[in-house]
Amino acid sequence: MAPRFDLSAATWRARAIRYVAIYLVLALMLVGARLLTQDVRPTLRTAQDREVALTTQRDELELRVQALGNPQRVRDWAFQNGMRRFAEAPKTTQDLTGVPAPAPAAAHTTLEVTTEWK
Repeated sequence: MAPRFDLSAATWRARAIRYVAIYLVLALMLVGARLLTQDVRPTLRTAQDREVALTTQRDELELRVQALGNPQRVRDWAFQNGMRRFAEAPKTTQDLTGVPAPAPAAAHTTLEVTTEWK
């Protein structure tokens, strides 16, 4: 026996009401989600603008550090603070008497290699 489908108007009306109710619930959920997340986009835009500003500031500071780390500037700073070049500094020499002499190297032994051809 084949299954019978209920094609009465009451069944179709109940289905239509059910589908409209589901549609309304989904629409309300979407509107609610939109209301709850309406400040996300402006906050994200502000964060992106801040990121661009911080990246620019980082790049500028990096260039300043490179300029301040210039070898000529470092040399000038060293001279201003009383430092001298090693080549120009007075040097003193002294014999190292407290250090024992190294032990003599072991006698060289010869190494013999025999090659056999088979």
